Amino acid sequence: MNASRRSFLKNSAMAVTAAALLPDNVFAAEPKKIQRVGLQLYSVRDAMKTDPAGVLKKLADMGYVHVEHANYVNRKFYGYTAKEFRKILDDLGLMMPSGHTVMTTQHWDAAKNDFTDAWKWTVEDAAVLGQKYVISPWMDTAVRTDKSALDRTMEQFNKSGELCQKSGMKFGYHNHDFEFTTMVGNMRLFDYIMQHTDQALVAQQLDIGNMYGRENDAISIIKKYPGRFESMHVKDEIKSAEYPNEGTGYESCVLGLGVLPVKDVLKEAKKTGGTSLLIIEQESYQGMDPLNSVKIDLQTMKKWGY
Repeated sequence: MNASRRSFLKNSAMAVTAAALLPDNVFAAEPKKIQRVGLQLYSVRDAMKTDPAGVLKKLADMGYVHVEHANYVNRKFYGYTAKEFRKILDDLGLMMPSGHTVMTTQHWDAAKNDFTDAWKWTVEDAAVLGQKYVISPWMDTAVRTDKSALDRTMEQFNKSGELCQKSGMKFGYHNHDFEFTTMVGNMRLFDYIMQHTDQALVAQQLDIGNMYGRENDAISIIKKYPGRFESMHVKDEIKSAEYPNEGTGYESCVLGLGVLPVKDVLKEAKKTGGTSLLIIEQESYQGMDPLNSVKIDLQTMKKWGY
């Protein structure tokens, strides 16, 4: 993961969130065995800043049906209220099964022993968009290195799952690389999270690119925790010297051009992982236009049979 993505997530963790109605669950009748391919909109983040509606139309024209947001600030998605953004998606024939909003310790009111309104609004607005998953893609350093804070966070993950469940959704967590290097006693943080979250309440979104360079065997991870990875960030990676002092030494690239055995991982995810949502994410482009890159990514996934 590159430095800009880290900064983006850290900044996003300080901005909070939304409100509204409960939607019809557009996936209620969809068999679990069906795998949906989507795009994490961070892949086209610069274009989304200037013309989100126009970019979404281009993605729909490419053949994308599902997208995942990475921008929810002051109760708005890319500058639109939940209702406004849902209408844009509906008009383009797009669906948003999941979205990324960082849940921090500030979203919990210890005095009330409950979530703050800000997090409750996050969940409510996600429901307006028709999301199935509300995913937190980050964990503050102070939480990772303090076992008491970590245990409280694990409890809050499960409670967030209960909150999401009331709206027909599920809470989720998305890994980066630090989960595989940070130790909780003699256990990796990744394994600690897996063992201290309730599978019925907390879904895991495995990012196979973020982990590469720290833990290179996604297939073994999937086999170790069968059925736990309902969603996956699909990436390919190449060696990178751009951020020698941060990250894993790799950066994402067009699918099929890097070093990851992506097709084998996808096969195992379908067989063992319980994975029904495959979200393409490309954060680096090697000089290519991001929109052209994600178009090729989708074509590659279709060529692979997804």
